[in-house]
Amino acid sequence: MTIRELAEKSRSYRKYDNSVKIPREELLSFIDAARFAPSSVNYQPLKYYISCDDATNAKIRPNTYWARLLPDYDGPHGDDNPSAYIIILFDRELQPNADRFDKDVGINAQTILLAAVEAGYGGIMIGNIDRDKLRKALAIDERYDIRLVLAVGKPAEDIILEELKPGQSTAYYRDAEDRHHVPKRTLCEIVIN
Repeated sequence: MTIRELAEKSRSYRKYDNSVKIPREELLSFIDAARFAPSSVNYQPLKYYISCDDATNAKIRPNTYWARLLPDYDGPHGDDNPSAYIIILFDRELQPNADRFDKDVGINAQTILLAAVEAGYGGIMIGNIDRDKLRKALAIDERYDIRLVLAVGKPAEDIILEELKPGQSTAYYRDAEDRHHVPKRTLCEIVIN
């Protein structure tokens, strides 16, 4: 797949086929790809918590919030849950200023999800997290700031990319067949010269 094809397939999936499990070794390979991404001042302060078993996933899921623009949707349930999570952590013992490294979090998250797409999976970046409850549920040491949760699994929903029409909102939405629509600004609109 080309980078463009990977980017087009790397959507924010909210429904998965939970019967398709991702082995820990495969999740490690996604993180290994991100390990080579650029890092501000080359500090490399990010660490990762991996979950690919149902018991640990069940501790993570209730502390994540999935679709702010869909008021009637509170996230996946049962067989729609992702089969894995990767939590991106910031190690304050390596560098005290976490906010300076937000771009590192984004670069690493995108690299992980592109690697997942290349392997036939999909995922979503979740920033709306109850960090205190999640830290307690997983006994994550205080030295680590929870920056982002990535849910990863075999997608089980249709996502339709569409060009944003003049006056249309950028808000994603679901149609009557429960297909997820994502309006995207056109290339002409985002290039200013």
